[in-house]
Amino acid sequence: MDYKDAGVDIDAGNETVRRIRALARSTFTSGVLSEIGSFGGLFQLETGRFREPVLVATADGVGTKLKVAFLADRHDTVGLDLVNHCVNDILVQGAEPLFFLDYLATGRLSPEVAERIVGGIAGACRDNGCALLGGETAEMPGFYADGEYDLAGFLVGVVDRERLVSGRAILVGDVLVGVPSSGLHTNGFSLARRIVFDRQGLTVDTHVAELGRTIGEELLEPHRSYLPLVKPLLAGGRIKGMAHITGGGITDNLPRVLPHGTTAVVDLAAWEVPAVFRWLQRSGQVPIEEMLRTFNMGLGLIIVTARDKAEPLMEELAARGGRDARVIGEVVAGEPPSVSYVNLS
Repeated sequence: MDYKDAGVDIDAGNETVRRIRALARSTFTSGVLSEIGSFGGLFQLETGRFREPVLVATADGVGTKLKVAFLADRHDTVGLDLVNHCVNDILVQGAEPLFFLDYLATGRLSPEVAERIVGGIAGACRDNGCALLGGETAEMPGFYADGEYDLAGFLVGVVDRERLVSGRAILVGDVLVGVPSSGLHTNGFSLARRIVFDRQGLTVDTHVAELGRTIGEELLEPHRSYLPLVKPLLAGGRIKGMAHITGGGITDNLPRVLPHGTTAVVDLAAWEVPAVFRWLQRSGQVPIEEMLRTFNMGLGLIIVTARDKAEPLMEELAARGGRDARVIGEVVAGEPPSVSYVNLS
């Protein structure tokens, strides 16, 4: 027997590397010192740009949104999801991305599918100004179902220590500015898939009139990156805290940035919840409390700022494409940090 008989095709692996090398190189910034295929990626930090550089790192995946990609046989968007999710996770601490690493594991490696996945990753890296420094492609026969794969990403960014956004400066009376999401992003898909495919019996090609497109197109809408909107606003200390609304929704994510002695009050009438969330709630008969703890409900980022800074901040967001950002609540006294809702129905 040989390795290919056991299910691992070394030639397919080499072909995959050949296909993605140019994609990765298209993302290289001035700090990259290595080539794709090295045992480790080399990156030189431009320390002269920072007084006290602090590295910020994160790791994440796409979750069961991948199941929708398998059903639709569409693999060019999940890479965008992966990079943008990670970028947002470090952005909320004031950091900008430096380099990204990906991990792709599958039962049988398809160079064509891998190229589409990495093409999405590379495109998002270019858009966010970070380098795709390297990664790992693992062929694991018998571990994944045929045609399926898993995907994870690892991002390192940097922020000057004096510009860290930690939430410690948040005070009672500060307001919450919600910035719209582009859909489900990468969270809540286990519940969404149960509603769509099990309870409603739809396929990815089913057109849903209320959404104006197929359910597959709606669910695969890429996770939005907030870096272009927020990065220019980080100077000056106007942004006291930020929460990326991911798994756990507003209910569990917003308290992560609140200091002790404060809680948040969110007004559910302050923004229009997008149609996809209303459709999922009605179709699955999901209680509103569960919706708020599972989905982002149309807000992918919440910014905490002083009340007198909120209007100018929203005007600057609007000038950069964040036209529907709005005040959705305020910080009040209380313990422990948590979220309560008004106009809950």
